[in-house]
Amino acid sequence: MDKTWGGWNLFEIVWLVLFTSIAVAFTFISKDSLFGFTVFITGVLCVVLAAKGNLMSYVFGMYNTVGYAYLAYINGLFGEVMLNLLFFVPMNVVGFYMWKNNRQDGNLSMRQMNLKWLFLVVAVCVIGCLLLGIGLSFIPGQNSPYIDAITTVLSIVATFLMVSRFKEQWLVYIVLNMFTVLLWVIRMLEGSGEGVLMIVMWSAYLVNAAYGYYNWNKGAKEVSA
Repeated sequence: MDKTWGGWNLFEIVWLVLFTSIAVAFTFISKDSLFGFTVFITGVLCVVLAAKGNLMSYVFGMYNTVGYAYLAYINGLFGEVMLNLLFFVPMNVVGFYMWKNNRQDGNLSMRQMNLKWLFLVVAVCVIGCLLLGIGLSFIPGQNSPYIDAITTVLSIVATFLMVSRFKEQWLVYIVLNMFTVLLWVIRMLEGSGEGVLMIVMWSAYLVNAAYGYYNWNKGAKEVSA
């Protein structure tokens, strides 16, 4: 919605500083690795910039995608691993060029989905979550198969909507982030060392998703006006 680095408002600056500070604090308190900290920071930068329609979102997103895949792997969340390496890595490249080629006066052109397509998206999400959950439940060592399936399917759908510049991506992200927080709460209770930091990170994403919808809703109305 704005040019490459300009146009930061007070909320975005405060939000970014706040969650960066939380990440630093939890890194020292929980004695988390520097690697886990970098995954957190690049994730926050990625989603904040996405809410602004900023191309640099995909640059930080690439590092976050690979880093998060590793953390998911060592925690037995294989659906998350496959999602990040086989889907998000190439989609980061596709998304960068799609956004780059759909800008007017340096601003991203945002779109709104009609009711017919919105119902189709909901149907795809429900059916996809059920089928993948059943499949993941048969994998030895898989933790929380149905919640993992929900986060995987919703991530795929939201990414397609994001690349296509639809504001409804943020509604999907809101639901996705709620379930991902739940997923890492379960992993934390089962002894995951990265659980607390991941809960904070995905909670930050949830706040950002609400702001993203607000921001993109305005952007879509400006384009259609």
